[in-house]
Amino acid sequence: MAAPQTLERMHQLIWALIYGGLLTLVLGLATARADEALGWALSAAGGVLAAVGVVLIGVRSRLKSSA
Repeated sequence: MAAPQTLERMHQLIWALIYGGLLTLVLGLATARADEALGWALSAAGGVLAAVGVVLIGVRSRLKSSA
């Protein structure tokens, strides 16, 4: 059981991670042309952030509201 406020914060965190991660991934791909090491580092970090957001969707789906 989770409080509704906790679920709402988790919802906001999930989408911030997914959108922020995808934006960082695309920025890394664009940067890779000029600086390959930095571009791949940004792409990897963005991919990990987006993946964490997707995993949290699964975690959130298993939580039940206490209200």
